[in-house]
Amino acid sequence: MPASQSRARARERNNVLNRAEFLSLNQPMKGNQETRSSSRKQGSQSGLAPTQNEGTKERRQSQQLPEEDCMQLNPSFKGIAFNSLLAIDICISKRLGVCASRASSWGSARSMITLIGITGHGVPWIGCTLICLVKSSTLAGQEVLMNLLLALLLDVMIVAGLQKLAKRRGPYDVHPGLLDYLTMDIYAFPAGHASRAAMVSKFFLNHLVLAIPLRILLVLWAFCVGLSRIMIGRHHITDVLSGFVFGYLQFRLVELMWMSSNTCQMIISIW
Repeated sequence: MPASQSRARARERNNVLNRAEFLSLNQPMKGNQETRSSSRKQGSQSGLAPTQNEGTKERRQSQQLPEEDCMQLNPSFKGIAFNSLLAIDICISKRLGVCASRASSWGSARSMITLIGITGHGVPWIGCTLICLVKSSTLAGQEVLMNLLLALLLDVMIVAGLQKLAKRRGPYDVHPGLLDYLTMDIYAFPAGHASRAAMVSKFFLNHLVLAIPLRILLVLWAFCVGLSRIMIGRHHITDVLSGFVFGYLQFRLVELMWMSSNTCQMIISIW
């Protein structure tokens, strides 16, 4: 037995394949086995991944669909009320737009209704205020006119900013005129003519001594200006009502910012 073992050891030593440079040929590399096993695992995982993803997607859809259906079928009370008011506003505004075009029921009166709306435009009011301010010779008159000019400029800027934020279109596709582009009165909400008419009428009622018939006519003029903008299809009813509200708020703002006679004289002297 010891002789046979010694002979076997001698044969292994003399075997050329047992040398160090030939060991890589006899023994399989561990890296290949690892890469093969990893590729097999990845293949099996990739085969299972689509099925798992499909299963998770189906579960998510089954969980989300009832909630979406509930949101569509059971909207909130506030959403229902708001959408209902908007629908009523649009419907009534379109019915009142009897002068929206020449083919409308009151199309022949469109020019006259448009002229009533122009009386509430910012450009004529600012121009007339500047002319009266130049021709005025009393300190009290100049003080009132300077504050009126401030109110008109504030009205133009505030309305233009609000319209730029809201970007609401009118009930009809009525293109703005040249004067509207000058005062940036392009969109519908809020109605710039209505806010200006409300602000000017309130300003005159507070700072001018007028007889009762003139006071009534002044209020009716502001109402007719707002109504004319609805009749030509330029604004909704809510646009005009909000314009009246903003006009009153602008008047209160000007009252808080009221410039004294000395301040007005200083500004006039700079001019």
